[in-house]
Amino acid sequence: MTNGKHCSDAELERLYRAVCSLEDAGEAGAFLADILSPKEIDELAQRLEVARMLSDGSSYLDVSAATGASSTTVSRVSKCLNGTVGGYRLVLGRMAEADE
Repeated sequence: MTNGKHCSDAELERLYRAVCSLEDAGEAGAFLADILSPKEIDELAQRLEVARMLSDGSSYLDVSAATGASSTTVSRVSKCLNGTVGGYRLVLGRMAEADE
């Protein structure tokens, strides 16, 4: 993971461990509500939906129209979805497995 300008590696590791400690969607919602603004939570949810739709084969135009995401956001999410880190693919795969 890349380190942001203002956080030490230890601070980032603590955040990652905090996220891993959450046991369900309710706990995740409470934690996110405490650490992010409502707008930031909406933006994250939108990006995940963009990734889901792209992963399902939707076009950039359809994704943008359905989610309200800008073409820049759709493009950025697509780059991540198809990139080497694989976070979106991991999460989307696990969510699909859980839905089965």
